[in-house]
Amino acid sequence: MTQKIRIGLVGYGNIGRGVELAINQFNDMEGVAVFTRRNPADVDSNLPTVSIDDILNYKDAIDVLLLCGGSATDLPVQGPELAKHFSTIDSYDNHGEIPAYFEAIDRAANSGQNVSIISVGWDPGLFSLNRALFEAVLPVGQTYTFWGKGLSQGHSDAIRRVVGVNKGVQYTVPIDQALDEVRKGQNPELTTREKHMRICYIVSDEGANQAEIENTIKTMPNYFEPYETVVHFIDEEQFERDHQKMPHGGFVIRTGESETGSKQKAEFQLELESNPEFTSSILVAYARAAVKFKQEGKTGAFSVLDVPMTYLSDKSPAELRKELL
Repeated sequence: MTQKIRIGLVGYGNIGRGVELAINQFNDMEGVAVFTRRNPADVDSNLPTVSIDDILNYKDAIDVLLLCGGSATDLPVQGPELAKHFSTIDSYDNHGEIPAYFEAIDRAANSGQNVSIISVGWDPGLFSLNRALFEAVLPVGQTYTFWGKGLSQGHSDAIRRVVGVNKGVQYTVPIDQALDEVRKGQNPELTTREKHMRICYIVSDEGANQAEIENTIKTMPNYFEPYETVVHFIDEEQFERDHQKMPHGGFVIRTGESETGSKQKAEFQLELESNPEFTSSILVAYARAAVKFKQEGKTGAFSVLDVPMTYLSDKSPAELRKELL
């Protein structure tokens, strides 16, 4: 590609700010504008800020829209609507609803002759790739995914949308006993509750019913209901002091054996000081793939499992073979 890929951002929360930072490190990208539901004058971005109501005026100025909203309420609405008009990348992370979300995006993107790559990030995303890879090469075995300890952006966004919540974060914590058993090759049968805890810290609105808030969080389908969830109510001072950083990480582990009974283990690990900044870099890299798919005449929805690794790089296939094989 000789021309820079023109990127638009929808939303300017943690992911949106991370995307703007990431674009500065991608020599083949340039940011065009941030589209927001807020007053554009209130958005502190170095890019032009535009009301989302005016986004269709930019159809010819943008190659790929990066959708930076949350999975709970933003992306299910914005994703299909914007895929009719733009090629898009999003980080939809509600695992249980991905098949339905994919179908909605696929219909919309095909109707507009666009390319949309969904559920881009590290899980779903890079972890998905490693689960597929490890299961392909170790067909007899068991795959385990552990997240954390770290702050989950999608789950934190979900609790902040609960009525009565002023501020909130959620940390995912692997249960040590389960992780140890997996790494020792014991192949335990683990329920969701036996693998992780979800710990929430909430600043509630004045006068809010905290018992109702806690019950709403703990019974939230897909996000919290399957897990052992602990909800702590704290004051704003403690929240601002102790819960401003966004670390995360995790493991994908496949334990198996070959035909002779030889034990094999494959493991992929991430340790992240900034979850949103890393996630944002993945979104930007997949913008390259969306452009390449569009140039090939492809349309519709795709997942990270559908994208060749070479499409993520700004190097040619020949350069990649020479330098990385």
